[in-house]
Amino acid sequence: MPSAHTEVQVRPETERDLDVLTEIYNHYVRETTITFDTAVLTTEERRPWLLSHPEDGPYRLMVATAADSQEILGYATSSPYRTKPAYRTSVETTVYVAPDSGRRGVGTLLYGALFEALAGEDLHRAYAGIAQPNEASRRLHARFGFRHVGTHREVGRKFGRYWDVAWYEKDLRRAPRG
Repeated sequence: MPSAHTEVQVRPETERDLDVLTEIYNHYVRETTITFDTAVLTTEERRPWLLSHPEDGPYRLMVATAADSQEILGYATSSPYRTKPAYRTSVETTVYVAPDSGRRGVGTLLYGALFEALAGEDLHRAYAGIAQPNEASRRLHARFGFRHVGTHREVGRKFGRYWDVAWYEKDLRRAPRG
């Protein structure tokens, strides 16, 4: 487990990251309401997701690693907001940090790198859905200029109860903050 002072590097994903990225995601599937997936995924089930994030273009996957060990500490993505053509200048963004890497600024570094990478793309807005409650995610998104635009009440059922999802929006025509 890296210390709080471990230097972190952020880079685009590679296919060799898939096993660890799947492990990180499956932790959130099993243990939290951060994702509304309810069954863990195999690496092969997750491969199309990885391949849908090329190294350039509006749909990116950035990976944070410990500089000394190259251990993966988390990842951030931009993905299609909706599939219809008129939505192509909007993306949905998300961050997942390895369970033992929280509270070290990894999410901030990931979002900073992601928004820097997206700066030259033909994008207008970024959206993020945050299952409630999640104060850490709300603060992260606010730090990057996201503003609350609405809440879907009891929109997802997981662990035997319904959960709200608050939606946040960011203007991508402005310089990224962090």
